[in-house]
Amino acid sequence: MLIGSLLVQVYIPGATSLKEKRQVVKGMTAKIQNRFNVSVAELNNEDLWQRATIGVAMVGDSKDYVERQLQLVLNFMDAEPRWEVIQVFVGWN
Repeated sequence: MLIGSLLVQVYIPGATSLKEKRQVVKGMTAKIQNRFNVSVAELNNEDLWQRATIGVAMVGDSKDYVERQLQLVLNFMDAEPRWEVIQVFVGWN
């Protein structure tokens, strides 16, 4: 069994309040979770209204499969027009 994880830092230029940031982050985390069947959560920067850190985790038998799926998630996140991906960390256990 293999656990792959992404830690993605994003910048949300259109957010002018924590409420607007939460709407963007909650909407995207729900879309990611439903579309890719992965675990997703906002991890840090809860009090910063234009930045968010999103954690994504997936369990699988094959590193190739998990890696492909996480890349699809990252591509999906990168294509989101409401935010810009700033930094990505990938982890394996």
